[in-house]
Amino acid sequence: MSNASIGLSQEVHAYLVKVGVREPEVLGRLRERTASLPEHGMQIAPEQGAFMALLVRAIGARRCLEVGTFTGYSSTAVALALPADGQVVCCDVSREWTDIAREAWAEAGVADRVDLRLGPALETLDAFLADGAAGSFDFAFIDADKPNYDGYVERALRLVRSGGLIAIDNVLWSGRVADASVDDESSNAIRALNEKLATDARVDVAMVPIGDGLTLLRVR
Repeated sequence: MSNASIGLSQEVHAYLVKVGVREPEVLGRLRERTASLPEHGMQIAPEQGAFMALLVRAIGARRCLEVGTFTGYSSTAVALALPADGQVVCCDVSREWTDIAREAWAEAGVADRVDLRLGPALETLDAFLADGAAGSFDFAFIDADKPNYDGYVERALRLVRSGGLIAIDNVLWSGRVADASVDDESSNAIRALNEKLATDARVDVAMVPIGDGLTLLRVR
């Protein structure tokens, strides 16, 4: 996990953020607050937030889905990119971390665009499908527990409309996916998903070395 793009020196990353990211002040403050947490590495890089916000605007997204919210950087970035009547459905299991996210949403003026669902994300996504929400989302971001990644992606492929985008975080896993000596559940789950999506005929795919690696899927 990394809150700066993989492979960049501190100097290059600082330059990138300075001239290549128009970070709202509320997101800068959220980064500073999250930096004090032991789990701060779970926060996405600012350049990734800017990139995802641009994608959301580019496809004219109005309804977005997030699996794994943490302290709210990605959801705030996406919500700010939505029109006033847009919505981000956020799935997470931590009230402690999402309480920080709630404060960020309120400070950014987007609390009315966020629908937080606390509980196991697979159950939340299955409930959406059972309620007839297939094809009703424009964009999905997956950044939660790695062993369940395949399940999240499979459900997102049904929930996101044709032509919509799915973004999957941590697909390079700090380089561990390319190290054959690394053999643990999370690394193996990400490897298996990467290999599966490389030839999946249901999507167009591009893996981008931003943050800790971001796979973009366009649903066909």
